[in-house]
Parts: sequence; C-alpha cells; structure tokens
Amino acid sequence: MKLLAKELQLSVSTVSKVFTDSHEISEQTKQKVLALAKKLNYVPNPYASSLRKRKSKTIAVVLPEVADSFFSMAINGIESIAREKGYHVLIYLTHEQMEREQAILSDFQSGRVDGVLISISNETTNDEHIIDMMQRGIPVVFFDRVCEETATTRITTNDRESGQLAAQHLIDQGCRNIAYLTISGSLSISRNRLAGVKQALTAHRTPFNERNLVMCTDNEEENLRIIKELLQRKDRPDGIIASVEKLTAAVYLACKELKIAIPGKLKVISFSNQTTAPILNPSLTTITQPAFAMGKLAAEVLFNSLKKTNVTLKAETVVVPSALVVRESTTGRDLG
Repeated sequence: MKLLAKELQLSVSTVSKVFTDSHEISEQTKQKVLALAKKLNYVPNPYASSLRKRKSKTIAVVLPEVADSFFSMAINGIESIAREKGYHVLIYLTHEQMEREQAILSDFQSGRVDGVLISISNETTNDEHIIDMMQRGIPVVFFDRVCEETATTRITTNDRESGQLAAQHLIDQGCRNIAYLTISGSLSISRNRLAGVKQALTAHRTPFNERNLVMCTDNEEENLRIIKELLQRKDRPDGIIASVEKLTAAVYLACKELKIAIPGKLKVISFSNQTTAPILNPSLTTITQPAFAMGKLAAEVLFNSLKKTNVTLKAETVVVPSALVVRESTTGRDLG
C-alpha cells in the first residue's frame, strides 16, 4: 500500500480508503489506484488489517444449503448491505448436519469473522455451540430457520399464518384430505407451518389426518419413492402442501409417473421462491417468502451491533410477511 501511495503521490490513508470503496474518494482516483494495483498484482489482505484493528471486516453466513432459491436471494440481500459497509462475506454450508454446523462455528472463535448470520440445519436441536460463540463476543443473528430460545435477534416470516393461508386456499378449492410434506420435525418453521395447516382444517371441522404428515429426506430419489407411496394409497390426498421448495420436483414427477393430473386430481402448493414457478406445467401456486428483504434486514441488524462496542443484540423476533401467489397447480388458471 505504501508503494502504491508513493508511485501515485497519494497518502497511504487515501489508498486504503480506495480498497474499502469509500465515498470520500473520487472515482478517478479509485481507478488510478486499482489500475496500478492490478499491474503490480496487489491484493489487499483484510486479515493483516484485522491484526491491527482486532477486526476482520468479514462476516460469515452459515446456511444448510444453497440449492434452495430462498437462500440465494437472501445472500444477495446480505451482500447488498455488506458491500455498503465495506465488509467481506464468507459463505459456509452445513449440508443439513448439526455436527458440521458446530465445527464451523468453533472455527470462528479464532477471530476469523466479526459476526455471524445463520440459518440452522434440520438436525440442530440445541443452541449450545451458538451460545458459546456469542459468549466469546461474536454476535449472531438468525434468519429463516431459528433457535427460538436463543437470546438474540431472529428474522423470520409469518410461518404459522402462511401455513394456515396455504391450507385455507386448498380448502377453498375443494380439498379436504390435505397432506403436508416436510424434511424436519424439529425445525420451528416446519412446526409452525404445520400448526397453521391444522388450524385451518380445524376451523372447517376437518381434523388433520396424521398419516398425511409425510417426512421426506434430502435424497431426491428417496423423496420420489415416498411421495409415490403417498399418492398410491386408497385414501390418497386431494391436496399437497410442500413445506420446502426442494420437494416440488418430486411431487410433479410422481404425478407424471402415476398419471395423476394437477390440479384436476391433486392440487399442489409449495413454500417456494423459485423463479421457474410460473413456467412449470402447470404453473406452481406458492407461498413466496421475502428472501431478499429478510437477508438485508438480518445484515442491517448485525452491522448495527458491530458498529457499537459491548452491545447485546435484542432477544426478539422480527417478522417479515410472506405472500400467497395463486397459479394453475391449485386453480387450473394462472392468477399470479
């Protein structure tokens, strides 16, 4: 950095501000510094700075997966704020394993990151590893999948109301035997969505058939087998609510193989942010979560805590509502 400053007859602090994309530096100066840096193969090292400032200027985002479009959109929301704050974002995947989640968080205790945004795995049943990290001074904000008892901020959507809305929509379309597909019995979002489904059915004096609570997996072939078994029952459901996006393909494929018409014989709705929902055949009715907004808000909360010393995040849940988008898979016509 000193070499760049000397060559360009600038101060070291000016060069430093260029690499944090400071608004104080003109675009012309930024381009001059970046051009010379590229010529000299110079890449700024955030960890060298962190040794001096005890800040890494890096946050971690811990996710169960990235195949789900919700998480890719949430990452975009997070990065929109991180860039503005001059921070780097490291993405870590737990692959739905609590053990891997614990190992990742343990690694952060060395000071690699200044804060953590996390959506827990479907195996996570306690928060000891999260509390341990928080006690070492690393703030944590949950988004989407949360530990409800952990004393920190949680950014969620209105899962119970959304489950109720999904079931009510199917009931309005004539469904009375509704199945609920999930990948976890422990995740609060899954439990809350199911509670909403049961609430809607109870309101119509139609008790939820516990056989219609279908536990799926992370394996696509296994999910196809499970769903085909469900649809081959004598009392097969007339409506399906997929609590996660990844189960939608298996439902459509099972119906195709078994020649079950959607929505004529089976109405389908999914919690999903996938951009292909309108072009599926038939187009998919969805409960669409505000993924970008949730990621952005989670990042804002985290950065607000990082700019202050000795500040404890509020133990509160902030709800960003989801929306029902009605399409052909439940009505036979696209209303989206």
